[in-house]
Amino acid sequence: MKRQLFDPAHDAYRSRVREFLEREVVPKHPDWEREGIVSRELYTGLGALGALSHGIPSEYGGTGVDDFRYNAILIEEGARAGVSDGLVGPGLTIDIIAPYLVSMGTDEQKKRWLPGVTTGDVILGIAMTEPGTGSDLAGIQTRAVRDGDEWVVSGTKKFIGNGMNADLLVAAVRTGEDRHAGLSLLLIPTDSPGFERVRNLSKIGLPAHNTTELAFHEVRVPAENLLGAEGGGFRGLTGNLAQERVTASVMAVSAASAALDLTVDYVRRRRAFDAPIGSFQNTRFRIAEMATEIDIAQAFVDRCILALNEGDLTPVDAAKAKWWTTELRGRVVDTALQLHGGIGYLSDTPIARAWLDARADRIFAGSTEIMKDLIGRSMKLDRLET
Repeated sequence: MKRQLFDPAHDAYRSRVREFLEREVVPKHPDWEREGIVSRELYTGLGALGALSHGIPSEYGGTGVDDFRYNAILIEEGARAGVSDGLVGPGLTIDIIAPYLVSMGTDEQKKRWLPGVTTGDVILGIAMTEPGTGSDLAGIQTRAVRDGDEWVVSGTKKFIGNGMNADLLVAAVRTGEDRHAGLSLLLIPTDSPGFERVRNLSKIGLPAHNTTELAFHEVRVPAENLLGAEGGGFRGLTGNLAQERVTASVMAVSAASAALDLTVDYVRRRRAFDAPIGSFQNTRFRIAEMATEIDIAQAFVDRCILALNEGDLTPVDAAKAKWWTTELRGRVVDTALQLHGGIGYLSDTPIARAWLDARADRIFAGSTEIMKDLIGRSMKLDRLET
């Protein structure tokens, strides 16, 4: 089905992104996978392309255009080129973390950090998850204690994207005892004394994206680095979740589509019993199922993107998109690997890597179970009708 989401300006941008990825990213991607981290040149290259400027006001170096369709194009083209894991970090920076600075930061904070974000010279990380705290943000234990004109931060964070190469962290810290009102956000430069990058965590998928354990050993942070109001951390974190979940949905649908393309190409070339395996009825049925579900999911995600741009995307609709598309990606890549047969089980094949990468989708940005619970609660199923 022909999509109606993009206009000629988006199409021109897509062409530039595709050319950049083919020239600057695809050749270097195998090295990044082996090293477990992308080069800083990826960020500065994307900055020169203008890919890190959308959603950032022009007075801070951005385009001044708040149109998530540009962000979606980068995600889609990364999937098409087979380098999605290399673009997770830049996506975190511009899709998820920079909006906190834009919406909650003081003018001084924005002037200090956002211009570097747009050029790729400042890499952002968000430090929420802890060893014992995942989806339950209110359970965060990393503590910040006020000491004169500084906050003193102590604690541990785990599963932190961009943890190994971030220059600045948006860190969720406990500044009070109330589970929700006791959370605040701090901007913590990673060159601060007492900050430690403990280790880059080994994962089963997304090898080019660094995911890190961090430690704060009485890290002193200037009081003016408080992002938003003291005690406003929980509200701040949840305020951007809809966009984060649309990001996950775009990634899931585009990756599913890329896996389908790989499979269609393979079943046309692979022969068995003197015929292409694509001619077998079971293959046709499975391909038809994947193509149909991807088109249906794409239509819903495209509508979510427009609603996000219009400012009326609800958390419930974002949750619906997130859980459905990530579960869909899992089904598609599993079927795609099955249709590849034995070759699909080899670790160096694109479909095997796609299968491994897909598994994280149903966990990050809110697990499938959390998404379903959010949707169910919105329907007030415990209300008695009289």
